Amino acid sequence: MKIRLVLGLVAMLPAAAIAAEDPGALARWQADPSLVLEADDLEIEAFHWLARPVVVFADSPADPRYREQMQLLTARLDELADRDVVIITDTDPQARSPLRQKLRPRGFMLVLIGKDGGVKLRKPFPWDVREITRSIDKTPLRQQEIRDRAGGGG
Repeated sequence: MKIRLVLGLVAMLPAAAIAAEDPGALARWQADPSLVLEADDLEIEAFHWLARPVVVFADSPADPRYREQMQLLTARLDELADRDVVIITDTDPQARSPLRQKLRPRGFMLVLIGKDGGVKLRKPFPWDVREITRSIDKTPLRQQEIRDRAGGGG
């Protein structure tokens, strides 16, 4: 009975309220920024203004481009964590995750999403962390974060 009531109440809440009530993936990532999340039923809106999702799509985890991209990302997680990057993967086109439906990749694709929720870049091939961080560092929001840290640290 209680489960039905809770599910009924959850169905009436807007998505943002659900994310706030049960942050799930967001809470896991905040507890461990080196965690790589799977896109399954992930609510990307939960990361709005808190993180910069880097989403890596492939048609299979065996895709050599996917493997190369994941090696590049995991080798320099500290630089990504400094920029509030959360890594999300989707290697199952049959599952039709909400992210896959929204971003519509064809085969391998790397997508950088800003804290504002907008797509900042799409790449059909692996990208080095240096290139990703340079793209992030050029955004106005990141420039403001750098200024805030410099002013707050002194």
